[in-house]
Amino acid sequence: MANTQLHRFKTISEFHQFRELPKPEHPLISVINLEFIKQLPANEMSFVKNFYSIALKRNFNAKMKYGQQDFDFDEGIMFFMSPGQVLKIDVEKDTALKQSGWMLLVHPDFLWNTPMAKTIKQYEYFDYSVNEALFLSEKEETIIVGIMQSIRQEYHSNIDKFSQDIIIAQLELLLNYADRFYHRQFITRRITNHNILNRLEDIITEFLSSDLLAKRGLPSVQYVAEALNVSPNYLSGLLKVLTGQSTQQHIHNKLIEKAKEKLSTTDLSVSEIAYELGFEHPQSFSKLFKTKTNLSPLEFRKSFN
Repeated sequence: MANTQLHRFKTISEFHQFRELPKPEHPLISVINLEFIKQLPANEMSFVKNFYSIALKRNFNAKMKYGQQDFDFDEGIMFFMSPGQVLKIDVEKDTALKQSGWMLLVHPDFLWNTPMAKTIKQYEYFDYSVNEALFLSEKEETIIVGIMQSIRQEYHSNIDKFSQDIIIAQLELLLNYADRFYHRQFITRRITNHNILNRLEDIITEFLSSDLLAKRGLPSVQYVAEALNVSPNYLSGLLKVLTGQSTQQHIHNKLIEKAKEKLSTTDLSVSEIAYELGFEHPQSFSKLFKTKTNLSPLEFRKSFN
């Protein structure tokens, strides 16, 4: 739809009011049972929250986009949003939005002056492409829901000087479990992951065979990730699990293959090959080549004579 409504929520209280929920018991943290949340009308709306959102949703019957990617809600899954990210929901005409599950909202101010204020930004799944949200088994879902309910119970109790530390400890536990489950997902979803790996190889090979290499230099990790429609962090995490190497290492390995081909099948000088491969300085090329092969480009060439 052309006229997409944008709703920006600066506070958790504003979000509660919009979804016709009771005022939050704590202004900076809230756990919501999605069965009791207001149904959205048939429309396309975008939401921006100035706080962290961690949601586990089942029975979701609308289309969602997180950034530019479609969100797959065919199974019960969990997804994570950082402050300022855009989530678009499209509820089809003559359809009432249905959903169940739980949502945890955490305002950055709740984390202020604690180690979690910095460490929460290190959990890579807050940047993941949405079509790789976290799929949960029943056992895993029980663990996550249990932690969310413990957080809810803590702020429902009388707030004292221990409350914040206890809630943050539970939040860290939830995020660490999610980290474990994402790692499991990398391993169990092998078909999807190896498709990404195959496409990665094709993208790098095509780039190295084009005139883009001489004009723009090596493809960046950002370039490769965008071509695959995943985030750089997600791609690096996936490759580390599947191959033990980073995206940058994959790019360099493909480059060295190309360099070996030119060194063994052409009479081009090392400097000419370096420039063709996008290096401004031949010394940089020679250094990378020796790091990868334990031979200088000339030593490698001589081994074929």
